[in-house]
Amino acid sequence: MILPKRFFITSGRALSAVSKLNAFDQALMNAGIAHCNLVPVSSIIPKGSVKIDYYNIEAGAITFVVMAHIEGDPGDLLGAGIAWGFIEGDDYGLVAEAHGNIDEDQLKAILQSRLNEMSRVRGVTLRDIGYRIEVMRVPEGLYGSTVAALVFVPEYF
Repeated sequence: MILPKRFFITSGRALSAVSKLNAFDQALMNAGIAHCNLVPVSSIIPKGSVKIDYYNIEAGAITFVVMAHIEGDPGDLLGAGIAWGFIEGDDYGLVAEAHGNIDEDQLKAILQSRLNEMSRVRGVTLRDIGYRIEVMRVPEGLYGSTVAALVFVPEYF
């Protein structure tokens, strides 16, 4: 069983004159996770996991992430964000992600709404709620990308 015990939050943004994909790659570099083999997972922080500061994961490691990202063209407003919180009286948490051509206030409202819905349908209350949001306007002549991620630190046995 894979059950991560540590996670960190990161985000990044980048521009590229070549392509949206290159902008995304550089946003991952800016977030400090481009050297990992990222595997998207859904929205549960495992029981007993703790939030830590950024951790430099070994290059090539299979790394589970809850990630929001968006790429765009010149003139686009790009926003990506995540929100997380822990369940009151328990030891696991929930994560919500969102992205779009929206500003920081709109993104935070969407993330709040998603976390609220997730906790409501489970009949729980969240504590220690946090947000990580990246927003940028792509300049003319360039492509852009924003990314926000909750990264589970691989455990080596």
